[in-house]
Amino acid sequence: MSDTPSPQATSPDATGYPPTGRTVPTRSRERAAYDRELVHSILDEAYVCHLGFVRDGAPVVLPTLYGRIGERLYVHGSTGSRPLREAGRTDPGLPVCLTVTQVDGLVLARSAFHHSINYRSVVVHGVARTVTDPQERRTALDAIVDHVVPGRSADSRPADEKELAATAVIRLDLREVSAKIRTGGPNDEARDLSLPHWAGVVPLARGYGAPLPSDDLDPAIGVPDYITAL
Repeated sequence: MSDTPSPQATSPDATGYPPTGRTVPTRSRERAAYDRELVHSILDEAYVCHLGFVRDGAPVVLPTLYGRIGERLYVHGSTGSRPLREAGRTDPGLPVCLTVTQVDGLVLARSAFHHSINYRSVVVHGVARTVTDPQERRTALDAIVDHVVPGRSADSRPADEKELAATAVIRLDLREVSAKIRTGGPNDEARDLSLPHWAGVVPLARGYGAPLPSDDLDPAIGVPDYITAL
């Protein structure tokens, strides 16, 4: 598969993250972006991240929810989770790579080779550390809930002491970060333009269905405004 340069990609500047050897792509460098606002917008729009780390000499990648507060990402899980335990045991923490991807369109070319997707992605390299401060842990857990549905943490029961004891939280600072974006149509070869195959982009957009109440919900409880706002 191949794709075309994106006009949305920006060059590093004073408002961006400094490029490093791990955040500069080896190909299609013109699509890399380091602008903080752009990175934040991609992170805030997505729901699921993939957390990569090395366990027993082999790579492991786990999909999970996350939340962002300023220049920090928070991930939570069971205290029995291997990566969350290792983040607290190792000094200074657990080396990780966290990725987020938004797919915006299917790019269909006349040739199989030039098929692609339009996307926005973020890659974060760093060291994950266990959050031990009680207030920061509660704030982080609220941020993870509100990342899924803004306003939900204030409209749900907070975790009790037993639940907090069973929950681990790790944080990852946004320091070594890059975004990568692809937009536009297919990049067909000139010799293929006369072929009798449809070419173009099939846009993809996130949508929400009508809320489905729980079977045991009190009928008097209506759908909150922050949910209908979605």
